[in-house]
Amino acid sequence: MTSDKRKHERYALLNLLSYVCLDAEGKEWTQGMGRTLNISETGLQLETHEPVDPRYIISLAIGIEDDVVDIKGKVVYCNRGENGMFESGIEFVEVGREGMKSLKRYISVFNKQYGG
Repeated sequence: MTSDKRKHERYALLNLLSYVCLDAEGKEWTQGMGRTLNISETGLQLETHEPVDPRYIISLAIGIEDDVVDIKGKVVYCNRGENGMFESGIEFVEVGREGMKSLKRYISVFNKQYGG
């Protein structure tokens, strides 16, 4: 693990996802598709074609193996990456119990196979 402030190690996993940006009242403003660049139990790095506005809560539907995990998060940053795509840091604020089980199981299996 690197010397940063994260509680959980991030793993370089590429998973497709769809997202919807919601305001404080739950109104949908934008939606799109993207992919994870890395993921942990508490957040992920998201790659998208369009910038993700940090004012909104982001609702994610992530394909993890045979499951679709629904997660809500807040956008911590959004920057244009070297490849022209946008990279956003997402901190999870709401993950259901079953979604968290799937996420932890997936990270555990990945860690055993590739973590060393």
